[in-house]
Amino acid sequence: MQDKLIRFFDILFSSLALIVFSPLLIPIVVILKFTGEGEVFYFQERIGKKGRPFKLIKFATMLKNSHNIGPGEITLPNDSRVLPLGKFLRKTKINELPQLINILKGDLSVIGWRPQTLKYYNAFGVNNQKIISPIPPGLSGIGSIIFRHEEAIFEKIDNPVEFDLKIITPYKGELEKWYVVNKNLKLYFELIFITIIVVLFTDKFNVYKYYTTLPKPPKELKELLK
Repeated sequence: MQDKLIRFFDILFSSLALIVFSPLLIPIVVILKFTGEGEVFYFQERIGKKGRPFKLIKFATMLKNSHNIGPGEITLPNDSRVLPLGKFLRKTKINELPQLINILKGDLSVIGWRPQTLKYYNAFGVNNQKIISPIPPGLSGIGSIIFRHEEAIFEKIDNPVEFDLKIITPYKGELEKWYVVNKNLKLYFELIFITIIVVLFTDKFNVYKYYTTLPKPPKELKELLK
């Protein structure tokens, strides 16, 4: 019953959001079509519910072949692969809005574990995969909230690609497992509200103080997450 209610709210919220944001989305589509490389949407294969791949939809913010250039699947601060309009779209998270279509299709929930490419999904660890895979991934979630300034973290470390794969992503797997184990309607709505707060108003919300049972970050990440 709980899963059906969450699915109902997923459809309701994503439909309303598409209507509300349509005056913003339509001009962005036009601008992207006639600037940069002329691409409007970026489709990337991610791993979803039950370990099945699906196409995640975003606004195109980077060069077409960016995943084969430089640091590959991660984006660094001042990344030269990011297009001029893409910087604004990424900073404001507007580039994520086409994923509302993924929610309507059932690929995503509003809240859940953040979908990864196969390489990073495997870095979650087998145990975490078994626990999170029965439910759909999310547009936002506890991992997305905690790592909302991930690019700034990469700026402070010497080898961001290796650090992301060996330190950040396994810890994300622990966070996503925490959500699935504790999942209920109350937590679903709380994380929607917290996402809105940190995106639109302030990024100083401390989720570790609010959710005291969250897995503690490894020592390599503690200072970087402050």
